[in-house]
Amino acid sequence: MEILVWSAHVLLAVVLIVLVLLQHGKGADMGAAFGSGSSGSLFGASGSATFLSRATSFVAAMFFATSMSLTYLSVNQTEDTSVMSIMDQIEEAERTSADLEQRNTDIPEVGDSSKAGQIPE
Repeated sequence: MEILVWSAHVLLAVVLIVLVLLQHGKGADMGAAFGSGSSGSLFGASGSATFLSRATSFVAAMFFATSMSLTYLSVNQTEDTSVMSIMDQIEEAERTSADLEQRNTDIPEVGDSSKAGQIPE
């Protein structure tokens, strides 16, 4: 579930960046009035502003929704992934491996004098 929300979040971020870059700034109209820009565009003279602004606001709302869901998912995680818990897990693994090495040295090796070699077959 979290992977799905992350992928939607990244996709919405890219779409939001593209939509913001496609929009005209407030100073662009002034330049077009003096002949340095063209007033015609793909969506018409004023249609682009309403279409792009509505699309931007919708994508921004979806981006905020995915941000809030990622926050909710990160707060309700069951596993503890802090640095201290990772260090505790490493120390516990070292203690366990030291205990296993201690147990392996306590086991007598099989030889002629041991009782394991005297068991009848």
